[in-house]
Amino acid sequence: MNEVKQRVLEEIERRRGEIIGFLKRLIRFPSVTGEELGIQRFIAKTFDDMDLQVDVWELDIDELKKHPAYEPAKIGYEGRPNVVGVYKGRGGGRSLLFNGHVDVCSPGPREAWRHDPFGAEVEGGRLYGRGASDMKSGLASMIMALRCVLEAGVEVRGDVVLECVVDEEYTSNGTLGCVLRGYRADAAINCEASDMEVQPAQSGSMWFEVLVRGRSASMSRIWEHVSPIEQGYKVFRAIQDLYRIRVSEKRHPLYPDPRGALGLFVGVFTSGDFPSNPPELCVIKGRMGILPNEKVEEAQREFIEFLESRARLDPWLRFHPPEVSFKGYLGTPSEISPDHPICTTVKEAFREALGKEALVKGHEGASDMRVLVQAGIPTLIFGPGTITQMHAMNEWVRVEDVVDATKVMALTILKWCGYEEG
Repeated sequence: MNEVKQRVLEEIERRRGEIIGFLKRLIRFPSVTGEELGIQRFIAKTFDDMDLQVDVWELDIDELKKHPAYEPAKIGYEGRPNVVGVYKGRGGGRSLLFNGHVDVCSPGPREAWRHDPFGAEVEGGRLYGRGASDMKSGLASMIMALRCVLEAGVEVRGDVVLECVVDEEYTSNGTLGCVLRGYRADAAINCEASDMEVQPAQSGSMWFEVLVRGRSASMSRIWEHVSPIEQGYKVFRAIQDLYRIRVSEKRHPLYPDPRGALGLFVGVFTSGDFPSNPPELCVIKGRMGILPNEKVEEAQREFIEFLESRARLDPWLRFHPPEVSFKGYLGTPSEISPDHPICTTVKEAFREALGKEALVKGHEGASDMRVLVQAGIPTLIFGPGTITQMHAMNEWVRVEDVVDATKVMALTILKWCGYEEG
């Protein structure tokens, strides 16, 4: 390792407390989706203090709607700006983009937490709080990586772009807004929680809705009633069976155990609205995972045809088949080659910074990576935090992983973008 890289790593070690303190500041902003203004003002001020070119703007929903990747927004974008900081390199190097979202999901009931969800308390080497893994630790690492490189006096050749976007928990419109604003780079790192793995692929997911009809009847003629709940339970069991079949049959080299990526389950099962009224309709809603080597249309067709095949075996459902639609969230899968230069660069940076080899696997779940890849930017996922903590009560991140990720990202900047040797 040369003197410049060593100097950067020493700078990060010196600023260890500052890095974790910065993450604590981020977590203490209760930036539940729709309430991102406070944290974005703080980040914009941070970028200004770093002498970056700072861009703060609210998304134009009319412009977003023109793009095929637009997803219907549940909350308007007034008072919810994106923030981008750009370091303009000296020239002659490749550009690198870091992407992360500032919004978090609701922490749920306070009594379910051992620690204040917005308190950013440290215990046993773990920092607790909503967003600790998903993904304010990734934001802290990417921002502090560039900051430490600059504080170490290194002159980077390529441009470095830091995207801090809104509305990732419901859509990918924040990152789409950056694409439409013209932000591009030779490669990108989406800093979602990756368990410190290098992840050049992400699975997709989509929501489904199934209507199951019974036969209504008066409560005084209950023997004439065909319960949609009973019929819906048959559909529920069929969905469970399809999940087991897909896990046993679907394969991808970056998903040796595909159970997480293929997650297929029912999240809503509802019928009726009055205790003394036999219902006629059951509504089933859920989520279906998709591997990167699957097409969304093929997965949808498989789901529909499987339920149809089961319905044909049932005396009631044969003549009253389930009605399937796909509504709401659709996160398409995405991948780049594990041999792409950005993957090689991050793996080399990992080895130099931490003295061990990085694991290369696929990310279990949709992310904004797909928007960047669709825009022609080779992108992988790498960041501190673990996917098992995403949206969990008592969410945490390992303190050491935050510092280690900062080191890897800093060396990635040097190796990818280049720097002046003097």
